[in-house]
Amino acid sequence: MNISVIIPLFNEEESLPELYAWIERVMKANNFTYEVIFVNDGSTDRSWDVIRELSEKSENVRGIKFRRNYGKSPALYCGFYEAKGDVVITMDADLQDSPDEIPELYRMIVEDGYDLVSGYKQNRKQGDPLSKTIPTKLFNATARKVSGIHNLHDFNCGLKAYRKEVVKNIEVYGEMHRYIPYLAKNAGFSKIGEKPVHHQARKFGTSKFMGWNRFVNGYLDLLTLWFLSTFGRKPMHVFGFLGTLVFMVGFMSAFAIGVDKLWALSHGIPQRLVTDSPWFYIALTMMMIGTQLFLAGFIGDLVSRSSQGRNEYQIEEGIRCEK
Repeated sequence: MNISVIIPLFNEEESLPELYAWIERVMKANNFTYEVIFVNDGSTDRSWDVIRELSEKSENVRGIKFRRNYGKSPALYCGFYEAKGDVVITMDADLQDSPDEIPELYRMIVEDGYDLVSGYKQNRKQGDPLSKTIPTKLFNATARKVSGIHNLHDFNCGLKAYRKEVVKNIEVYGEMHRYIPYLAKNAGFSKIGEKPVHHQARKFGTSKFMGWNRFVNGYLDLLTLWFLSTFGRKPMHVFGFLGTLVFMVGFMSAFAIGVDKLWALSHGIPQRLVTDSPWFYIALTMMMIGTQLFLAGFIGDLVSRSSQGRNEYQIEEGIRCEK
C-alpha cells in the first residue's frame, strides 16, 4: 500500500464527506493504493455515522471510535498503530489542510528520502486572532531552539508525511503531537524537511484550539519532552547529582558551624547555641532537600523501568478493510 491517511476528528460531521471525496479524487488521479483512517475522538455529533456511511461506499475507509474524548495525540497513536501504507499522511478533518498536497509530500518521502516532512501553512489571510497567532509564533520559536530542528517554522501543522518506519518507532502520548518532529529526531530519524502548504479557510464549525493555553500547555510539554529525551532513561543522573550537590553544601555548612562552635569553646569565647543560629537551619534544610532530590532520582529510575499502560485507550468500535 502506498499511503495511509490518518485523520483525527472531533465533531466534524459536516466536513467529512467533502474531505473524503477530495482525498479520493487525488488518490485516483495519481494511481495511489491507499487507506483513510478516521479516528473519532469522542465526537458527540453524527461524525461516526458519517464514517460508517463512507466505509459502506468505499473499501478504503477505516474507522476507530473512542468511547470518550482523549485528545489528538492518542488519536494519532492509534492511527499510527493501524497504518499499513509505506507513507503515512496526517491531516486535520476541518478542510483547512488540502489533500492536493499529498502527491508532493509522498514524493519528498519516497524520492527525496526524507523521514518526515512537515507542512508550513501559507496564505493565512482569513484573519486569525492575535490570541492564536502570537502564542503560535512564540511556541514555534521556542520549539526550534529546544529541539535543534531549525528548519521547521510550524511544528503544530496537522499536515505531515512520514516514512512508515517513523510512526512505528515513536510513541505519541499526552499532548505530544506538537512535537512529533522532535520525537522522530530523538528516535534517530534525522532527515526532517518542510513543505509550504496551502491553508484553507475553515468552512464548517469553529476551531477547537484557540488562546494562550495552547502556548502554555505546549511550553510545559516541551519541557517534559526535553527532560525525558535528555534524562528520561537516567533520572538519577540529574536528580542524584543535584541532590548530592545540595546535600554536600548543607553538610559542609553544618560542619563549619560545628567547627566554629568547638573552636570558640576551646578558646573560652562565649558563643550562643548552634540552634540559635539561622545558618544551622538553612544548612539542615539543604541537607533535607538534597536527600529528597536524591530519592526522587532513585524513584524516577524505578518508574522509568516499570511504566506501562500509558497508551491504553478504550476503543468502542472499529471498522477495518478486508483485503
